[in-house]
This record gives sequence, C-alpha cells and structure tokens, in this order.
Amino acid sequence: MDNRARPVTQSSQADLLKSLAACAELDAIYADCAKAHSDFELSAADFRDAVLGAINKYLIGFKEGGAVPSTREITRFIGELQNHDLFLALACARGNEPAWWEFDRQHRSFIERWARHLVRNGTDADEVIDLVYVELFGTRVSGGVRQSKFRTYTGRGTLRGWLRAVILHTVVDLYRGRKAEISLEDWSGSDEAREIQGRFAQIRGTEETMLAKVVRDRYKSAAIAALDQSLTALDDHETLLLLYYHVEGLKLREIARIVEQPMSPIRRWFQRQSKRRGTAPSSRVHESTVMRWLEKVYRKVSDRFHAELADKHGLNAAEIEICKAIATEDPAQDVSLDRVSARDEDPNKETAESRQAEGTS
Repeated sequence: MDNRARPVTQSSQADLLKSLAACAELDAIYADCAKAHSDFELSAADFRDAVLGAINKYLIGFKEGGAVPSTREITRFIGELQNHDLFLALACARGNEPAWWEFDRQHRSFIERWARHLVRNGTDADEVIDLVYVELFGTRVSGGVRQSKFRTYTGRGTLRGWLRAVILHTVVDLYRGRKAEISLEDWSGSDEAREIQGRFAQIRGTEETMLAKVVRDRYKSAAIAALDQSLTALDDHETLLLLYYHVEGLKLREIARIVEQPMSPIRRWFQRQSKRRGTAPSSRVHESTVMRWLEKVYRKVSDRFHAELADKHGLNAAEIEICKAIATEDPAQDVSLDRVSARDEDPNKETAESRQAEGTS
C-alpha cells in the first residue's frame, strides 16, 4: 500500500487546521509534555506542525484522493502517537541540550547494547555509536535548516523501535562502504597493486590531457592557499576541535570528556563563553554540543574559503567549485596541524603566534 504523503491543497490544508483546532486533546497532550520537560523549550506551534506532518503522511496518505480526515479520526490518531517520544525527538532536533541529556538517560545504553549486539568488533561498535549520534544531530543543512535524523520520526511507533532501525541501517552502511576498500598494507607490494597503480596512472594521465596541467595547477595552488588561509583564521579552540576530530580521530564523546577536564584549553574557552552569556558553565558537555561547535567551524571555513577564492584570486562560481573538488582530493599533502599539535602540549600558552594554524587534513 502506498502510504507516502500526498500534497495537500490550500483549501484542504485549511480544513485540516480547522479540524485540528477543534481537537482539544492535542492541547492537553502538549501541556502534559511541556510540564514534564519545561526546559526543552519546544513551542506548541512546533509540536502541532509535527503532528500535522504525521497526519498528512499517515491519515491523508491512506485516504482515497487525499481527503481531509474528520475530527474524530484525528483525535483517535493523536491518541495513538508516542507523544512524549515525539516531544523529546523534536527538542533534540532543535539542538536543545537538556533534551539530549534526557535522550542519553533513556536511550544511550540501548544504542550501545544494540550496536554491540549487531557488531561483535568493539572498535566497529564504537564507530557505529558515534555515527548514529552524528546522524541524529545532522550535519547537512538544507534551506538554512539542519537536517537532523530526528526530523524523520513521526511518533507513529516508539522511539526505541525507530532507533533500532537507524542503528541497523548505520551498520549496513558502514560495512557496505568498506566492501570496496583495498588495504594498502596488504596490497602495496603485490603485482596486482602495481597493476592497479599503473591503471590509476593511465586514468590520471587521461584526466590531465582533458584539463590542461597548467590550468589545474593554478586551481590547485589557489585552493591550497585559500584553504590554508581559512584554517589559519580559526581561533585556537576551533583548530583544536578539527585536530581532535579529523586528525586524532577522536569520537564526539571523547572530545566532550576532554572539554570537561579543568585544564583543557577548550574548557577555558567554554567558560569564557558562558560568562559572556551570563550563565554558569556546566560541568558536563554533550556530544551534540561538540557537533554544534564543529558545524560552526565547518561553516566558518567554507565561508572564508569561498571569500578567499572570489576576492583574492578572482574566481567565479564555476571555478570555485573546481577548487572545492581539488581541495577534497588530498589536501593533507600540503596542509598540516603541526603547530597546533605543539601548542596542545602546552595548553597554558596563549600567544599571538599560537593562534596561527596551518590547517587540517
């Protein structure tokens, strides 16, 4: 049966809103959820919009011709939703930290148990757990809105059952991505490896013929210079975040534990930010907070990268896209974090020179 959400016309949307307004149960459910979790800061309008989405997907999607359901049907449908789970998921999707801590309290141990049940290797299980949290937080932005995986949860089933499917898909994606990988350690000295390298060299030679080497080198030089300037412009704590996550390969939770340490350089920045906001710094830091910091760093680097290429190198939009593709090929050959690594050994040293970083891989 096709239960995909059908488009709702303007008139039917008005009828739906009228039916929903007549459903007093929705207000009572929201009041109950908001009373239980007043610190989630989720508005009644946001909760209503989520319920509208579920109604459009399941009730209207199942009706012949997409007819608007009656008030009675809506009331029964809302009563069957996992409302507290939906309230929690919506607050997490909006990046509310108290909601994330509550999510951890209820579901962290379940995620870890289920991941280790599906993946026997401890290291792989830890990677699955970290990937699940990254997916739940969301790293892709569309229309100015961060696309958290939580936005796909409608409350139709339990949040734990939905999480089980998310974890399973993450495990499948992890091993599917590894299926085509070649171990350089095992293959580098073999005849097959040399044959593969020869093929790659032939392909690369063809590519160089299509795109004149002098032009490619110009774009590569501009891309490396812009990336280097973008990373150099980062503050100390921003560069350390990139170092921890992309160079050291630390998980989000491991970075959060580092920030919680009293002598951590990022901890001191976190405390200064809290003082500026007039709030007391929390002794705990959640993975979602670390992901939010990383998201801001990515955006800062991207904006500076585009500005450098457009303003200093005079490139147009199409040429900037070429530079982006070149920069993602293998920037590690020309960009490093050596200075930052040295500075991290002495977290109390904060000089003008220590604010310079050559970049990240």
